[in-house]
Amino acid sequence: MGLVLAALQPANRLVFEVMLATGLRVGDVLGLRTEQIKRQRFTVRESKTGKTRRVYIPRELQLRLLGQAGRLYCFEGRTDWRRHRTRQAVWKDCNRVARFFQSSGAVPKRASVSPHSARKVYAVEEYRRTGDLDAVRRKLNHDPAHVATTLVYALSDKLTPEELKAMTNPKRRGRRRCERDEEANATSRSEID
Repeated sequence: MGLVLAALQPANRLVFEVMLATGLRVGDVLGLRTEQIKRQRFTVRESKTGKTRRVYIPRELQLRLLGQAGRLYCFEGRTDWRRHRTRQAVWKDCNRVARFFQSSGAVPKRASVSPHSARKVYAVEEYRRTGDLDAVRRKLNHDPAHVATTLVYALSDKLTPEELKAMTNPKRRGRRRCERDEEANATSRSEID
């Protein structure tokens, strides 16, 4: 991630740094208002889930954010200050950098690099720091019923892209694997009874 960060445009690098520090999704970081970042600790309403959470931004990062913040949004749109930068603009820059490093061999060709990678790196680091999957789940604001999602995030540094896809999308796991899973579940249920 360090190579990618170093090569991003400065504002997009700052977006990634906020994601790495807070675990917020890219859209939520881009939606941060200048007024919010005047405090180090503030509440964010996540656009995907509608849930709120408290986040903390280290002082050094906060100062850099304030240094480039716009009138309304921390990350102003390119053509209109009343709108924030788009997720697509950040993704496009990230994709450009990832392709460059993949073609040079510095990043594996099959590696998936996207703005969401920063959220996964945050989860991995938080899991290494605490060793507590439930703490990671709470920090990411994941639903308690979907612990598997948090597990995928927390272990994303140890899983191959194929394993990650298989864990996150049962349709991609293949019929034989699904049948084996169903057989194992049936066996474990019968053992419990």
